[in-house]
Amino acid sequence: MSPTTTTPSFGRRFGMALLLGLPGIVALVGYIYVTTPPSAVPTGLSLPLLAVVSAVNPLLLLGIACLLGAYAAPRVGLRSYAIEGTGTDDSIWQHLRQEVGLAVGVGIIGGILIVVLDAALMPFVAQDLPQSAIGATRPTILTVLGYAPVRFLYGGITEELMLRFGLMSVLVFAGWRVTGRRADGPRPTVVWAAIVVAAVLFGLGHLPALAQAVALTPALVARTVLLNAVAGVLFGWLYWRYSLEAAMVSHASFHVPLLLLSVVQVALL
Repeated sequence: MSPTTTTPSFGRRFGMALLLGLPGIVALVGYIYVTTPPSAVPTGLSLPLLAVVSAVNPLLLLGIACLLGAYAAPRVGLRSYAIEGTGTDDSIWQHLRQEVGLAVGVGIIGGILIVVLDAALMPFVAQDLPQSAIGATRPTILTVLGYAPVRFLYGGITEELMLRFGLMSVLVFAGWRVTGRRADGPRPTVVWAAIVVAAVLFGLGHLPALAQAVALTPALVARTVLLNAVAGVLFGWLYWRYSLEAAMVSHASFHVPLLLLSVVQVALL
């Protein structure tokens, strides 16, 4: 989709994108508030304050991503029906319903693929994941289900705004300006490079949380980056060929097999 006179203003695009990402931040804060034991609250902080403070970094990243995406996405033809409008009298759903089936299918198949890859790679990293670290949090069915809103809202929506709408869009824009003529759209090679870079950074972004539980090793780093990058490539392709909403639906659907697996694992403990 090329820019047209119906494209909303930068301020409206930014505001709508930020609004879409806020429920995920709220879900994250709520989960931290509900699941953090009093003994884990640092001295000088109350539990409510800890939960709110935990939202500062993701909220800052979301704001920056929304600024970048609001500027870059419409300039390189990356679309979002909710942020930019449909450009026609049709509703958002009338456009999105043509993409939902594919997005859900890609997400669920991607989730199953990640489970299979994780199992295949486990022999190479099992020695780096001691049982004491694996079972340290003693998850219950309630905590697994309580994390579901974070998976679907923060993962499915907020992360897509950060990684696809923000990061991938600006990478495509930068690559287009460096390698292409302004009259032409970005070349597929530029878009694919942006998809892969954003996906790898998506994988790297999961390392700090892992490092809080275990000591990172080269095998653990490679496994974590690979598994998350595979998913990121799928979501990036959907964003490019269809819409940001298709990537969001796919990312949310991706968590369905993972959530079911977590429930089964906890039930069998």
